[in-house]
Amino acid sequence: MPQWLTQFVTETLVDFAINLLLAVIILVVGFVLVKLLIKFIKKRSFFQKMDVNAQSFLTNLISAALKIVLIFTAVIVVGVPEASVLAVISSCGLAIGLALQGGLSNIAGGVVIMICRPFHIGDYIESASVSGVVQDIGLYYTKITTADNIDVVVPNSTISNATVKNLSTEVDRRVDFDFNVAYDTDLDLARKVLLAISEKNELVYNDPAPEVFIAAHGESAVTLKLRIWCATENYWTVYFDMWEDVKKAFDQFEIEIPYNHLNVTIDNK
Repeated sequence: MPQWLTQFVTETLVDFAINLLLAVIILVVGFVLVKLLIKFIKKRSFFQKMDVNAQSFLTNLISAALKIVLIFTAVIVVGVPEASVLAVISSCGLAIGLALQGGLSNIAGGVVIMICRPFHIGDYIESASVSGVVQDIGLYYTKITTADNIDVVVPNSTISNATVKNLSTEVDRRVDFDFNVAYDTDLDLARKVLLAISEKNELVYNDPAPEVFIAAHGESAVTLKLRIWCATENYWTVYFDMWEDVKKAFDQFEIEIPYNHLNVTIDNK
């Protein structure tokens, strides 16, 4: 065997093989340690008190960051210059960042939601032209199920930058109604009828007490506003029941609900 080949094998290949073996050991042992570390973190009391979505996001972030460090270390151990590795990582990071601007904004939005917690899974919210129950808060999207059982996926960047109405945070809700009555209606009678219907409904609270007042003088009607309180979970039941009960009561007491009339005159000339 030529001397140069012997020297190449003994000095270069052997060193490379040793470094490669060491790099493989670093990766294998490192990945196992990362897995054990994640399991250890999941068992901590502070971690178990966190939101489910925050737990998933945090463990994925820690795992990805540590694995990147391990790969970076293994590449350097093999013999690749550190400056070259940093240059490649910087170039890849820039390219990925430009290609995934929308995705990164969604991740940032997900972080904001998990930290600020404007809503939780199971809450009924209104935001970004969508209303429904929050089913999942993911890294990129928030899944909402509407009242008619349609799943809607909203980007986190959209929902984190929009006004959010959380209808589940408070135990009680006020239900407002506007009822139009004719100008010749006995307003005291109409008020008594609305209050009686409210008191008759078992889901309506007596405290705060229902209230009725004149809200507007329209072109052809007086608007009476009824305000009642109920449990948040009973909101829609009370809402629809009251509309039906008021119509029946107005018919019973001959309280007119104005509507547009069309008069047709036939000229036989």
